[in-house]
Amino acid sequence: MRSAREKVELRRDANPVTKLAMLALAIASLPPTALAQSARSQTPSYCFDLSRVVDLAVTKERFASIAGQPRQGDFRDTSLVLPGWKDCSLYGAATYTCDSAEMETADEAEKARITTIDQVKSCLGAGWAEAAERSSRNYVVLHNAARPVAITLSTDQTDSKKHLVRLTAFVRRN
Repeated sequence: MRSAREKVELRRDANPVTKLAMLALAIASLPPTALAQSARSQTPSYCFDLSRVVDLAVTKERFASIAGQPRQGDFRDTSLVLPGWKDCSLYGAATYTCDSAEMETADEAEKARITTIDQVKSCLGAGWAEAAERSSRNYVVLHNAARPVAITLSTDQTDSKKHLVRLTAFVRRN
C-alpha cells in the first residue's frame, strides 16, 4: 500500500500521455449538464426565440399567434420579444423586426452588425448564408434555400442620433 506522499509523487512524475488520459477521464466524468451549460453560455440568449420566429414565418398563420396590440400604421406589438433586443414588432402579416440596444457611433453599430450576422447564422444552423446579390455595405440579407424566409441585418440611426442594428425576418415572395 502506498502512502499519500508516494501517490502525489507518482502523479507529478507521470508522463504526458498518462496526464492526458487522466484529463480525458476527468472530463468524461463531468455530468452532461455541465458540458451543455458551457456550450450554451456561448450561444446568444435570443437563439431559441429567433428559431421560433423563423418557424412561425413558414406556417399558414405566419405571426398571428404572437401578434399583440396595434401600433401606428400597419405595425403591431408582439408577444415574442428576442432577449437582449428591444422594440420588437410585427409589420403586416409576414414581417418581424427588432432593434438592438442603442450605440453612440456608426462604427460600433457596424461591428455589432458583423457580430450579429455570425451569431444568427450560428443560431439557425446549416443552410443559412449571405445573399450577396441582395446585400449592400450596411445591409446584409441571410436566407435559407430550403425555406422561404430571409433575415436582414442593417444599421440605422435613431431620431436622437444614436445607432443600432435592426433585425428583420420576413417571408420571401420569390
